[in-house]
Amino acid sequence: MNAVDTNVLVYALDSDEPLKQARAHQLLDRLVQRPAETVLLWQVAGELLSCLRKWESAGRISAEHVESNFRDVLAMFALQLPSASCFGRSFDLRLRHSLSHWDSMLVAACKEAGIDVLFTEDLRAGADYDGVKIINPVA
Repeated sequence: MNAVDTNVLVYALDSDEPLKQARAHQLLDRLVQRPAETVLLWQVAGELLSCLRKWESAGRISAEHVESNFRDVLAMFALQLPSASCFGRSFDLRLRHSLSHWDSMLVAACKEAGIDVLFTEDLRAGADYDGVKIINPVA
């Protein structure tokens, strides 16, 4: 099972980084071909919406584009909600792997959802956090 971090989704929407945008599109196009193998983590969805709202506040996109872009991403993969036990797992991951708060929450949500591969630029490529392998698709 796969998950995609917020940064990959942002690059797919951001023309300011054309090379990373192209790589993000390639990955998403491939993953969408088999949507049952990838989930959208709730934290990632929330972070993406926050980014889109910041773009709206900065005048980069309209409110309509915020909603349409967000709905497009929601339609790609099933949304996975975390349980309360995710917090306990994040404490453990943070201590053992020296992860930041949000990274430990993300990896904990991956573990809970049965994610084997997390596509992200934010964690060390090639790292394995208790069975969650990190791949940087935009490098």
